[in-house]
Amino acid sequence: MPPYSSCDLTQDLQRLQVEAGDILFVHSSFKSLGPVEGGADSVIQALEAAIGQEGILLMPSFNLITWELRPKTWDLDNTPSTVGWITERFRQLPCVYRSDHYSHSVAARGRGAKAFVDGHLRQEGYGSHWDRKPWGKTFGLHSPMYRAYQAGGKLLMLGVDYYTSTYVHLVETMYWLTLRGKRGDTEREPAFPALDRVKLGAFWDRSGELERGRVGDADCRLFQICSYVDTLLAEVERNPKQYLR
Repeated sequence: MPPYSSCDLTQDLQRLQVEAGDILFVHSSFKSLGPVEGGADSVIQALEAAIGQEGILLMPSFNLITWELRPKTWDLDNTPSTVGWITERFRQLPCVYRSDHYSHSVAARGRGAKAFVDGHLRQEGYGSHWDRKPWGKTFGLHSPMYRAYQAGGKLLMLGVDYYTSTYVHLVETMYWLTLRGKRGDTEREPAFPALDRVKLGAFWDRSGELERGRVGDADCRLFQICSYVDTLLAEVERNPKQYLR
């Protein structure tokens, strides 16, 4: 079988309902796509062709090395992304902007991309156990992931399973705020909740609104970030013991 072209992948993305003007956050596995003519660059070209000039392409560019080393190794322009070859190649491209966070930075290109990832040093919004000064709230109100949630963005899971779904961490931060609000005056602050991403993913597959299909050889899912986060949060609040690890 000949390798997939960028055009082939664009057509697959469009069949999956990736649309012009989308704010598209992508978790990806390059290997899952099968042979691709032009490698990771062609995948990125396909994604950008599908969302058009009015869209914004977002990818994690996380620095997920040993916890203690993350702050020491962080350099906005040079620290590599550790979450896949497509994300690392994207980070290196011209006109790609990266948010300034030692652990959970996000890279973006497209209309308004620079402003979209600015502000990750700010302190407003949901707290988490990844927060560390001088960096801002990891999933706070000015973080790119929260902005994509708020702005009607979509999440594309390109050949990956729910274990990679970092948006569950946003659910955790929201649920932690709920837990902290319920404590009494004499009670300790509750521990940050660790949720089972795989179990929540299975629930979402059964109950959520999502598109499923293939891009190249990769099994993919596409859905609205807001619907995903809000639905999972409501489920965790109903049945916390089922999902807490």
